[in-house]
Amino acid sequence: MNYTSKEINSTFKIKVAGRTEQGVKLNTLVGVSGAIALIGEKMFGKLLDRAFASADDVCVCKLRRGLKLSFYGY
Repeated sequence: MNYTSKEINSTFKIKVAGRTEQGVKLNTLVGVSGAIALIGEKMFGKLLDRAFASADDVCVCKLRRGLKLSFYGY
């Protein structure tokens, strides 16, 4: 990954909404390790690049499998 966990957690609050592969509903805040556990390190790195490049307060990233990650910048 291009960013450290400290840098990501101090820049964004990460919210996950949708369903997991097991069908469990999610609507909660997660940290870096929680997001990596859900979508994988490679995909999380791509979404982080998109969130850091965004100029908006919120960057919403929707995945085809039904998960939605929102990056709230402070």
